[in-house]
Amino acid sequence: MTAAPPLSVLLPVRDGAAHLDEAIDSIERQSFTDFEVLAVDDGSTDETYEKLLMWASRDARVTVIKQAARGIIAALEAGRAAARGQYLARMDADDVSAQTRFARQYTFMEAQSGLVLCGCRVEYFPREQVRGGALWYEAWINSTSTPDEVAREIFVECPIAHPTFFMRAEAVAAVGGYLDRGWPEDYDLVLRLWRAGGGLGVVPETLFSWREGDGRLSRTDPAYAPDAFRRCKVHHLVEAFPGVVEGALIWGAGPVGKALAKELVDRGVELSAFAEVDPRKIGQRIYDVPVLDTAQALAERSVLHLGAVGQKGAREQLRRLMREGGLEELKSFVLMA
Repeated sequence: MTAAPPLSVLLPVRDGAAHLDEAIDSIERQSFTDFEVLAVDDGSTDETYEKLLMWASRDARVTVIKQAARGIIAALEAGRAAARGQYLARMDADDVSAQTRFARQYTFMEAQSGLVLCGCRVEYFPREQVRGGALWYEAWINSTSTPDEVAREIFVECPIAHPTFFMRAEAVAAVGGYLDRGWPEDYDLVLRLWRAGGGLGVVPETLFSWREGDGRLSRTDPAYAPDAFRRCKVHHLVEAFPGVVEGALIWGAGPVGKALAKELVDRGVELSAFAEVDPRKIGQRIYDVPVLDTAQALAERSVLHLGAVGQKGAREQLRRLMREGGLEELKSFVLMA
């Protein structure tokens, strides 16, 4: 057996023949060349397996693993079990990596020993299909780089695009790898790495083209539905702030805040109050706790403040308000969505 390369690329795929060649070609063209590809065919019924074998016959760095249709988590874990590199990189079968992606991420990680995972900035394509929420999400996920910036957004949504993950294999193994918990496996992994004290960063360059389309797993699998994301967030929030989350004060008595409150209450967490700027809501009771105005809420110093607002720009306004009110992010307040 050849010496272990520093990087193992995890490429799970099911019925991805349509774009597979383009995706693997973008890996083959990487300026960083010392890697292996673990391509896991998860029960494909199209020409995926044959295409993978063709690539493997042309490039000894490509290893094909075939399994019955067991899902992306099982496929990722099959690839991880076979991986020999000290780093793991993700790649999807319908996306395209820029030629310098692996080189830039490798350098980024090597320069920052405290990082356990990094991503890079992304651009959705084809652009004519990118609109509305996808444009907002693209801008949001490209807005962070440093570990502190990523951490501040970690309970809003998964702050790093999964197919751009570049991870220390040892750190991933230490938290149990990819787990099937009925919610997004990438977000769950990121939150476990963060809770374990690992730094998360983003190379501030657009090195990845992310294919947009209605057939994406995140659009079709219930594990990626909004309520599944919420369950994931609340689970890790409770684990990250043991004891402190009891008696939480939720900023926002709209749909986002009420949905968060329901999930917390369903987990047995008692709330202390809501906070609102809408005078029509102030003084009401929701989940049998009062709705306070902002001054009253900021006076509550012994509770964890949870920002849960959905309006465009409202999250940054709330962040400024809480900071100016003397609260410390990820200590006494957390912004969510």
